[in-house]
Amino acid sequence: MIPSSVPFLLLFLSFFAPAPCTLSDPRAQRIALLCTNRTESSLSARQVFIANFLAAMDTLTPMTTARQHGAVAKGSGNATVYAKGECMKDLSQSDCNVCLAQCKTQLLGCLPFQKGTRGGRLFFDGCYLRYDDYNFFAESLDDQDTTVCGTSGSSNNNNSDSANSTRIYKANALELVRNLSEVAPKNDGFLVGSVERRNVSVYGLAQCWELVNGSVCSKCLADAATRIASCATQEGRALNAGCYLRYSAHKFYNNSTDVAISGNHGQRSLPKILAASSAALALLLVVTTVVFFIRKNTVSRRRERRQFGALLDRVNKSKLNMPYEILEKATNYFNDANKLGQGGSGSVYKGVMPDGITVAIKRLSFNTTQWADHFFNEVNLISGIQHKNLVKLLGCSITGPESLLVYEYVPNLSLYDHISVRRICQPLTWVIRHKIILGIAEGMAYLHEESHVRVIHRDIKLSNILLEEDFTPKIADFGLARLFPEDKSHLSTAIAGTLGYMAPEYVILGKLSEKADVYSFGVLVIEIVSGKRNSSLIMNSSSLLQTVWSLYGSNRLFEVVDPTLYGAFPAEEACKLLQIGLLCAQASAELRPSMSVVVKMVNHNHEIPQPTQPPFINTGSSEVSRSGLPGYNFQPGCNTQSSSNTMTESQIEPR
Repeated sequence: MIPSSVPFLLLFLSFFAPAPCTLSDPRAQRIALLCTNRTESSLSARQVFIANFLAAMDTLTPMTTARQHGAVAKGSGNATVYAKGECMKDLSQSDCNVCLAQCKTQLLGCLPFQKGTRGGRLFFDGCYLRYDDYNFFAESLDDQDTTVCGTSGSSNNNNSDSANSTRIYKANALELVRNLSEVAPKNDGFLVGSVERRNVSVYGLAQCWELVNGSVCSKCLADAATRIASCATQEGRALNAGCYLRYSAHKFYNNSTDVAISGNHGQRSLPKILAASSAALALLLVVTTVVFFIRKNTVSRRRERRQFGALLDRVNKSKLNMPYEILEKATNYFNDANKLGQGGSGSVYKGVMPDGITVAIKRLSFNTTQWADHFFNEVNLISGIQHKNLVKLLGCSITGPESLLVYEYVPNLSLYDHISVRRICQPLTWVIRHKIILGIAEGMAYLHEESHVRVIHRDIKLSNILLEEDFTPKIADFGLARLFPEDKSHLSTAIAGTLGYMAPEYVILGKLSEKADVYSFGVLVIEIVSGKRNSSLIMNSSSLLQTVWSLYGSNRLFEVVDPTLYGAFPAEEACKLLQIGLLCAQASAELRPSMSVVVKMVNHNHEIPQPTQPPFINTGSSEVSRSGLPGYNFQPGCNTQSSSNTMTESQIEPR
């Protein structure tokens, strides 16, 4: 049994003499992902639950960054999400941040958006993360508790008799876990230690999660010690709802002064331990100080290189790299008063740099599965291209507790704010709308055809078009962008984007080409001219595309123009822009024009062909129409004089 004063000695020594491995090993190795079998069948309820899950993860981050553990509840009623995260107490704060950041990206494996699993837990060797739909914070045991047995290389014994050393090793392991489970609850729920007998050593760690203490902690670790005894291998882990217990043939934890629990060293007296520790402390402090500063930068660079590879080299050699601390201070430590918006990939804050320049800083969320791809795209792909209608990337921070992207500040909000949130914005004039449409088209033409690389944006929509003071549009958020090889007609890729803006061939077949962006642009043009949002996904509701197509067929396109313009617009020009929108949103990708041709059409330098029917507008049918109405082609619908609600025979032409 360990003397009661020993843990305080260990804490004292570990504080003044951190082991070098603390700087380099966050132990972010995945051990087990355990998902509940409870799912949410309702789409609306699933969306609310997922939103609460993301909010809980976002709130949890500053808690764990400050004190290595946290627990939070978000939402109300049946949609409440309870979340908890914690690191092993031997980890440094920086290693804890790395471990939990990687843990968050993998916990989403329990939250498939199509099923909406309502609970999951993820065990890493260095940290633990769990969410559920009930308050489990003080829970010690449940039916998902499990044991993971495995090997970690040969044990560190010098006994040539393998069978005998294996027997000794197992006996040592059983003694170790039993004593750890008994002493850890009395030591603030945490203890590391070792057993050495006949040159065979075993190392172990026991920890109860925060809010699991006293008799509950003892009960949890006792159960863990009983079940881990079934592991006849060189490594064993007990993964319980309220605690974690591990033993190994190799020292895996970061305390430099672990306790010899029993065996050859088990009967040491406290005076002997103090004498030996005091003699070693002076030398240890000197050596540790030297090693600390020599290895800190080297180990940190190695870890960063493993995480980001060539991207890190590129960032460090460029002017993009910015210290995390400066960006954090620029936003007043991400104060909500500076928050500009929230998206699926993270939140954006207004910041003022030390030189007085105002910037927009995106705080990429680790709780999304695409955060690494998003960061790579923005830095590696977009930093090399510049255009007056593309938001400029100014810098990034890659090595702090979270990834940050720094953009030029665009002061006049987004198109979404002007179209959908009109209470905070004045209606856009017709001249401004035409300017915005032309600018977006020019920016997209640059991406598709003029840049040194072909880029597909994949998420052209109202909220991703920002407006300068003079309403020059800026295409933003390239997190989903993809390079498009010159020798390819399309890419086959997983579906990503915003429903209502995605082209049919992409949604159904996963075929991605620049014509998918053209389709999104077509929807966007119609939204800008009409002042309405496309509602093609709302059940039992006509989509905006369907409405515009019907008005086009009856020569009444001008009727869909935004009524807030009060007639102050050139009707013929409005009809032509709507016709361009329909042309870009045709069901057949081959029939959609290139963006360079669209620029000419908007500038009145190119003939505007007749469009065929857009997809997803057959009332009462779930099928996608790939052409116009069967057997007919409509004539152009820009008659600004007629207000008839009927379509005459002269307006239809048999094929």
